[in-house]
Amino acid sequence: MKIAVSGKGGAGKSTVSAQLVRCFTLNHTPVFAVDADPDANLGLVLGLDPDQVGNLRPLVELQDIIEEKNFGGGTFVDLNPNVDDVLDNYTLRDGDLRFLKMGAIKQGGSACYCKENSFLNAVLTTMLLDRDEAVVLDMSAGIEHLTRGTARGIKMMLVVVEPTRAGLSTALAVDRLSKDLEIEQVLFVGNKIRSDEDRAYLEDSLPPERFAGMIAFSEKVLERARRGEPLVSGKDDLLPGLEKIYESICRR
Repeated sequence: MKIAVSGKGGAGKSTVSAQLVRCFTLNHTPVFAVDADPDANLGLVLGLDPDQVGNLRPLVELQDIIEEKNFGGGTFVDLNPNVDDVLDNYTLRDGDLRFLKMGAIKQGGSACYCKENSFLNAVLTTMLLDRDEAVVLDMSAGIEHLTRGTARGIKMMLVVVEPTRAGLSTALAVDRLSKDLEIEQVLFVGNKIRSDEDRAYLEDSLPPERFAGMIAFSEKVLERARRGEPLVSGKDDLLPGLEKIYESICRR
Protein backbone atom coordinates (compact mmCIF):
# COMPACT_ATOMS: atom_id res chain seq x y z
CA MET A 1 0.00 0.00 0.00
CA LYS A 2 1.45 3.36 -1.07
CA ILE A 3 -0.39 6.37 0.36
CA ALA A 4 0.24 10.11 0.04
CA VAL A 5 -1.34 12.45 2.58
CA SER A 6 -1.89 16.12 1.85
CA GLY A 7 -3.99 19.05 3.02
CA LYS A 8 -3.79 22.63 4.23
CA GLY A 9 -1.09 23.48 6.74
CA GLY A 10 -2.54 22.95 10.20
CA ALA A 11 -5.29 20.62 8.98
CA GLY A 12 -3.67 17.70 10.77
CA LYS A 13 -2.07 15.81 7.88
CA SER A 14 1.07 14.96 9.85
CA THR A 15 -1.09 13.61 12.69
CA VAL A 16 -3.16 11.53 10.27
CA SER A 17 0.01 10.34 8.51
CA ALA A 18 1.56 9.29 11.81
CA GLN A 19 -1.62 7.51 12.89
CA LEU A 20 -1.69 5.53 9.63
CA VAL A 21 1.98 4.63 10.03
CA ARG A 22 1.25 3.27 13.50
CA CYS A 23 -1.67 1.24 12.16
CA PHE A 24 0.75 -0.44 9.76
CA THR A 25 3.32 -1.15 12.47
CA LEU A 26 0.66 -2.44 14.88
CA ASN A 27 -0.28 -4.91 12.15
CA HIS A 28 3.41 -5.85 11.79
CA THR A 29 3.63 -4.39 8.28
CA PRO A 30 7.01 -2.85 7.35
CA VAL A 31 6.42 0.77 6.40
CA PHE A 32 8.40 3.78 5.22
CA ALA A 33 7.26 7.01 6.92
CA VAL A 34 8.40 9.79 4.61
CA ASP A 35 8.42 13.41 5.70
CA ALA A 36 8.00 15.26 2.40
CA ASP A 37 6.77 18.45 4.06
CA PRO A 38 9.37 21.24 4.42
CA ASP A 39 8.09 21.81 7.98
CA ALA A 40 9.44 18.30 8.79
CA ASN A 41 7.68 17.35 12.03
CA LEU A 42 6.45 13.84 11.23
CA GLY A 43 9.25 12.13 13.16
CA LEU A 44 8.39 13.99 16.37
CA VAL A 45 4.67 13.31 15.95
CA LEU A 46 5.54 9.61 15.64
CA GLY A 47 7.36 9.74 18.96
CA LEU A 48 10.82 9.03 17.56
CA ASP A 49 13.85 10.18 19.53
CA PRO A 50 14.09 13.99 19.07
CA ASP A 51 17.89 13.96 18.93
CA GLN A 52 17.96 11.24 16.29
CA VAL A 53 15.27 12.99 14.25
CA GLY A 54 17.15 16.29 14.54
CA ASN A 55 20.43 14.71 13.44
CA LEU A 56 18.87 12.92 10.46
CA ARG A 57 19.79 14.91 7.37
CA PRO A 58 17.12 15.51 4.73
CA LEU A 59 17.98 13.53 1.60
CA VAL A 60 18.17 16.66 -0.52
CA GLU A 61 21.10 17.85 1.62
CA LEU A 62 23.24 14.73 1.02
CA GLN A 63 25.39 16.56 -1.49
CA ASP A 64 28.24 14.03 -1.50
CA ILE A 65 25.82 11.19 -2.17
CA ILE A 66 23.97 13.21 -4.81
CA GLU A 67 27.23 13.92 -6.63
CA GLU A 68 28.25 10.26 -6.37
CA LYS A 69 24.93 9.10 -7.82
CA ASN A 70 25.42 11.52 -10.69
CA PHE A 71 28.84 10.13 -11.61
CA GLY A 72 30.93 12.61 -9.66
CA GLY A 73 29.49 15.91 -10.80
CA GLY A 74 29.64 17.86 -14.02
CA THR A 75 26.56 18.89 -15.97
CA PHE A 76 25.32 15.36 -16.69
CA VAL A 77 22.36 14.24 -14.59
CA ASP A 78 21.51 10.57 -14.17
CA LEU A 79 17.71 10.37 -14.09
CA ASN A 80 17.71 6.82 -12.70
CA PRO A 81 20.52 6.42 -10.15
CA ASN A 82 20.49 3.33 -7.93
CA VAL A 83 19.46 4.47 -4.45
CA ASP A 84 18.80 1.24 -2.54
CA ASP A 85 21.82 1.92 -0.35
CA VAL A 86 20.41 5.34 0.52
CA LEU A 87 17.23 3.74 1.85
CA ASP A 88 19.36 1.32 3.86
CA ASN A 89 21.80 3.87 5.28
CA TYR A 90 19.91 7.15 5.70
CA THR A 91 16.74 6.14 7.53
CA LEU A 92 15.85 5.84 11.20
CA ARG A 93 14.60 2.39 12.17
CA ASP A 94 12.14 1.53 14.91
CA GLY A 95 10.86 -2.03 14.56
CA ASP A 96 8.84 -2.22 11.35
CA LEU A 97 9.07 1.56 10.91
CA ARG A 98 11.66 3.25 8.69
CA PHE A 99 11.64 7.05 8.78
CA LEU A 100 13.28 9.51 6.41
CA LYS A 101 13.15 13.18 5.52
CA MET A 102 13.01 14.28 1.90
CA GLY A 103 13.68 18.02 2.22
CA ALA A 104 12.41 20.80 -0.04
CA ILE A 105 12.70 20.31 -3.78
CA LYS A 106 14.19 22.94 -6.05
CA GLN A 107 11.68 24.96 -8.02
CA GLY A 108 12.19 25.36 -11.73
CA GLY A 109 9.16 24.14 -13.60
CA SER A 110 8.16 20.69 -14.77
CA ALA A 111 11.26 20.42 -16.97
CA CYS A 112 13.71 20.96 -14.10
CA TYR A 113 16.08 17.98 -13.91
CA CYS A 114 18.63 19.34 -11.44
CA LYS A 115 20.64 16.74 -9.57
CA GLU A 116 18.79 17.16 -6.28
CA ASN A 117 15.36 16.76 -7.84
CA SER A 118 16.53 13.80 -9.91
CA PHE A 119 17.90 12.18 -6.75
CA LEU A 120 14.65 12.67 -4.78
CA ASN A 121 12.67 11.38 -7.74
CA ALA A 122 14.83 8.24 -7.83
CA VAL A 123 14.32 7.65 -4.10
CA LEU A 124 10.55 8.02 -4.42
CA THR A 125 10.44 5.82 -7.51
CA THR A 126 12.37 3.07 -5.71
CA MET A 127 10.10 3.18 -2.64
CA LEU A 128 6.86 3.41 -4.59
CA LEU A 129 7.52 1.07 -7.49
CA ASP A 130 10.38 -1.26 -6.56
CA ARG A 131 10.04 -1.97 -2.83
CA ASP A 132 7.51 -4.17 -1.03
CA GLU A 133 7.18 -2.04 2.13
CA ALA A 134 4.12 0.12 2.65
CA VAL A 135 4.77 3.84 2.22
CA VAL A 136 3.08 6.82 3.87
CA LEU A 137 4.13 10.18 2.40
CA ASP A 138 3.40 13.23 4.54
CA MET A 139 3.19 15.80 1.74
CA SER A 140 3.05 19.57 1.63
CA ALA A 141 -0.22 21.00 0.38
CA GLY A 142 1.18 21.39 -3.12
CA ILE A 143 2.33 17.72 -3.49
CA GLU A 144 5.29 19.09 -5.44
CA HIS A 145 7.49 16.10 -4.66
CA LEU A 146 5.35 13.95 -6.95
CA THR A 147 5.93 13.78 -10.68
CA ARG A 148 3.83 11.97 -13.23
CA GLY A 149 6.33 9.12 -13.01
CA THR A 150 6.36 8.70 -9.24
CA ALA A 151 2.58 9.21 -9.06
CA ARG A 152 2.23 5.85 -10.82
CA GLY A 153 3.25 4.23 -7.55
CA ILE A 154 0.72 6.10 -5.39
CA LYS A 155 -2.31 3.91 -4.84
CA MET A 156 -4.24 6.53 -2.90
CA MET A 157 -4.10 10.25 -2.14
CA LEU A 158 -5.67 11.12 1.21
CA VAL A 159 -6.63 14.77 1.53
CA VAL A 160 -7.05 15.88 5.14
CA VAL A 161 -9.60 18.68 5.31
CA GLU A 162 -10.88 20.66 8.27
CA PRO A 163 -14.35 22.27 8.13
CA THR A 164 -13.27 25.74 7.05
CA ARG A 165 -13.37 27.64 3.77
CA ALA A 166 -9.56 27.65 3.56
CA GLY A 167 -9.37 23.92 4.30
CA LEU A 168 -11.95 23.19 1.63
CA SER A 169 -10.16 25.38 -0.94
CA THR A 170 -6.87 23.54 -0.38
CA ALA A 171 -8.60 20.15 -0.55
CA LEU A 172 -10.13 21.00 -3.92
CA ALA A 173 -6.76 22.23 -5.22
CA VAL A 174 -5.03 19.00 -4.14
CA ASP A 175 -7.84 17.02 -5.75
CA ARG A 176 -7.23 18.81 -9.06
CA LEU A 177 -3.46 18.30 -8.84
CA SER A 178 -3.94 14.61 -8.07
CA LYS A 179 -6.19 14.19 -11.10
CA ASP A 180 -3.60 15.94 -13.27
CA LEU A 181 -1.10 13.32 -12.10
CA GLU A 182 -3.65 10.58 -12.87
CA ILE A 183 -3.77 9.27 -9.30
CA GLU A 184 -6.74 6.92 -9.43
CA GLN A 185 -8.03 7.12 -5.87
CA VAL A 186 -8.35 10.47 -4.11
CA LEU A 187 -10.19 10.30 -0.79
CA PHE A 188 -10.95 12.90 1.86
CA VAL A 189 -10.52 12.63 5.62
CA GLY A 190 -12.51 15.15 7.61
CA ASN A 191 -10.53 16.29 10.64
CA LYS A 192 -11.19 18.42 13.75
CA ILE A 193 -14.92 17.74 13.56
CA ARG A 194 -16.69 19.38 16.52
CA SER A 195 -20.35 19.10 15.53
CA ASP A 196 -22.92 17.71 13.11
CA GLU A 197 -22.74 21.09 11.35
CA ASP A 198 -19.01 20.56 10.70
CA ARG A 199 -19.71 17.14 9.24
CA ALA A 200 -22.56 18.42 7.10
CA TYR A 201 -20.45 21.32 5.82
CA LEU A 202 -17.83 18.95 4.43
CA GLU A 203 -20.31 16.39 3.08
CA ASP A 204 -22.25 19.17 1.32
CA SER A 205 -19.05 20.60 -0.18
CA LEU A 206 -17.26 17.40 -1.26
CA PRO A 207 -18.51 14.07 -2.69
CA PRO A 208 -19.70 12.10 0.37
CA GLU A 209 -18.80 8.78 -1.24
CA ARG A 210 -15.16 9.86 -1.39
CA PHE A 211 -14.76 10.29 2.36
CA ALA A 212 -12.61 7.65 4.03
CA GLY A 213 -13.93 8.87 7.36
CA MET A 214 -14.24 11.74 9.83
CA ILE A 215 -12.10 12.39 12.90
CA ALA A 216 -13.47 14.30 15.87
CA PHE A 217 -11.58 17.28 17.30
CA SER A 218 -9.31 16.04 20.10
CA GLU A 219 -8.37 18.15 23.13
CA LYS A 220 -5.83 15.45 23.98
CA VAL A 221 -4.00 15.97 20.67
CA LEU A 222 -4.09 19.74 21.12
CA GLU A 223 -2.63 19.59 24.62
CA ARG A 224 0.11 17.18 23.57
CA ALA A 225 1.00 19.39 20.62
CA ARG A 226 1.24 22.41 22.90
CA ARG A 227 3.62 20.53 25.18
CA GLY A 228 5.65 19.18 22.26
CA GLU A 229 4.84 15.59 23.20
CA PRO A 230 4.55 12.73 20.67
CA LEU A 231 1.02 12.34 19.38
CA VAL A 232 1.03 8.68 18.47
CA SER A 233 3.51 6.26 20.01
CA GLY A 234 1.23 3.21 20.23
CA LYS A 235 -2.27 1.76 19.99
CA ASP A 236 -3.60 3.74 22.96
CA ASP A 237 -2.84 6.97 21.09
CA LEU A 238 -4.91 6.14 18.01
CA LEU A 239 -7.72 8.63 17.49
CA PRO A 240 -11.32 7.32 17.60
CA GLY A 241 -12.31 6.26 14.11
CA LEU A 242 -8.77 6.07 12.81
CA GLU A 243 -8.64 2.27 12.74
CA LYS A 244 -11.86 2.22 10.71
CA ILE A 245 -10.28 4.66 8.25
CA TYR A 246 -7.22 2.41 8.03
CA GLU A 247 -9.41 -0.64 7.42
CA SER A 248 -11.42 1.23 4.78
CA ILE A 249 -8.22 2.22 3.00
CA CYS A 250 -6.94 -1.33 3.01
CA ARG A 251 -10.24 -2.66 1.61
CA ARG A 252 -10.12 -0.15 -1.22
